[in-house]
Amino acid sequence: MATEGLKSSDRSAQKRQAILKAATETFLQKGYLATNMDEIAALAAVSKQTVYKNFPSKETLFVEIVSSMTNQASDGVHNETPDLAEGEDVADYLQRYANRQLAIVLTPRVMQLRRLVIGEVDRFPELAKALFDGGPKRAMAAFAVTLKRLADRGLLTIDDPGVAASQFNWLIMGEPLNRAMLLGDGAIPKPAELQRHAAAGVRMFLASYGSDGSPERHRPSTFRR
Repeated sequence: MATEGLKSSDRSAQKRQAILKAATETFLQKGYLATNMDEIAALAAVSKQTVYKNFPSKETLFVEIVSSMTNQASDGVHNETPDLAEGEDVADYLQRYANRQLAIVLTPRVMQLRRLVIGEVDRFPELAKALFDGGPKRAMAAFAVTLKRLADRGLLTIDDPGVAASQFNWLIMGEPLNRAMLLGDGAIPKPAELQRHAAAGVRMFLASYGSDGSPERHRPSTFRR
């Protein structure tokens, strides 16, 4: 009996994941209003009753998808970013962080999600707030803690880590993010361009916050193709 119950639980979990996957693809491609639960059920190869058993409404399903995608992207930036090793160059560390953030955020799926949420901001204002809180706001708060640790070690000169984190975020993310958001997925810069952009942003950041005030000492390693 226990084995049968476990198998049933596994099947239920698989169906739920199939629904989420189908709904994600449909919402991102068609938007909220043009998506219907019948289409999601067909794409997930489950009954419409099964969809509603897992998610009572289209709104509930939409909220679940936005929250899940936001958290996954944010976790990818923060949970796998190591601390600066003893003796490691601070410029190389900041470059690595910037490269990782750009690579995770500037993807077609995340850009599609952002456009979708912005397009539905009047209908779902709480989702826009969740996207901001779980994305940019969380990124800057976490990075402020990192910058404070670097300043405490004498590697940076920072009076307000929160302000410095915000400035770093916009130096790195501002231009390529706006380009991708406004011009579409085809405008997402290639990795080599993003890395050059990040290196320039790190140089500018360290020109203000480097511990000896010298951007040359903290220049990131030359980018190699």
